[in-house]
Amino acid sequence: MSPISRVHAMGAAALCLLLGAVAIPAFARGDGRKATAAKSKSTAVAARLPRDDSRAEPPAAPDGLSVVPLAERGDTSTGASGRLRIHLLAAGSAPSGVYAIPNGVGGHPFAFIGVVPFAAKRGEFIDDYRMGFWPAEIHAVQSDAYENPAGFVEVTAENASTPVSDHFTLGDFVTHDGAPFPKYIVLREALLDKVELVLTDLEMHGVSTEHVRVLSGFRTPSYNFALGDASGRARESRHQYGDAVDMIIDSDGDGRMDDLNHDGRVDAGDVRVIEAAVDRVELAHPELAGGLGLYREMGPSGPFAHIDVRGTRARWGTADQHVYASGVSSYSASYGRRETSASRSHCQAEGASAVLCQGFRHTR
Repeated sequence: MSPISRVHAMGAAALCLLLGAVAIPAFARGDGRKATAAKSKSTAVAARLPRDDSRAEPPAAPDGLSVVPLAERGDTSTGASGRLRIHLLAAGSAPSGVYAIPNGVGGHPFAFIGVVPFAAKRGEFIDDYRMGFWPAEIHAVQSDAYENPAGFVEVTAENASTPVSDHFTLGDFVTHDGAPFPKYIVLREALLDKVELVLTDLEMHGVSTEHVRVLSGFRTPSYNFALGDASGRARESRHQYGDAVDMIIDSDGDGRMDDLNHDGRVDAGDVRVIEAAVDRVELAHPELAGGLGLYREMGPSGPFAHIDVRGTRARWGTADQHVYASGVSSYSASYGRRETSASRSHCQAEGASAVLCQGFRHTR
């Protein structure tokens, strides 16, 4: 039997290296072909699936806007008026604050505002600011329009000058209760949009609206309650819900309602110019229906108008009678109209708002 030849150790090592150099690329090529095939198969399957754009990565948000929810980041609508300069975020969806968009929208400033949820309120207070109790916290209310508001906008000394529309700022809507900042308000974009539409209509009819003064915007329930119904600040006032404003047009800057009808005097005839504009706007935009009250106020500001967006039509102090801010009304026969039950009650309201006509003071 012939002896088995021994392979020299160095020769064996060289042989192993030679075999490895040939085998490893082959295995690598095989794995690469499998990976390429798997990737092609995956791409083909993905191409057949419906595209889910909601899962696409959004563009990077500018500094400060990263807290704005993605679903609302693109909501920069300026309203039917084209004059809104804010979007109120869903209550609790972002920290309280004003988040300005760099360079604004359409050449105008624009900001998102974080809203504090109603649940943050503790008793009568939110933080150290006294709000009081809304009607729905105390008893059942007659309609959804009187449910508790969704939340509050924090107004500070620093953000009070933030434009909310072309004519108004956040600070215009705070309660005049003498409390220091920060304060909290309820505000609705629909109110801003409606008032801006009214001002646009007035401009189209030759009325200057360079300066509009808010006499009363948001009013806390505690402020309403402290002054009582006889003051005209009703317990069910729409001012508590952020959808009402008492205002004058003061383009000449003298602190009083302007002579809007150009008859040489300031009186109830001037607020009726606003009444006509509100009627035209509500006819064109029924979704903005609401209350209109005209007040013949002999105080320093003169007569003024109340406008709201409660959702149903309501009128008081219009047409053939005057209403004073003190709650006193008077009938003017100079208009030659026959007095009806509606004119005697000095209130016309529809839907859920009709209950307010039980006393015209409750229509504000």
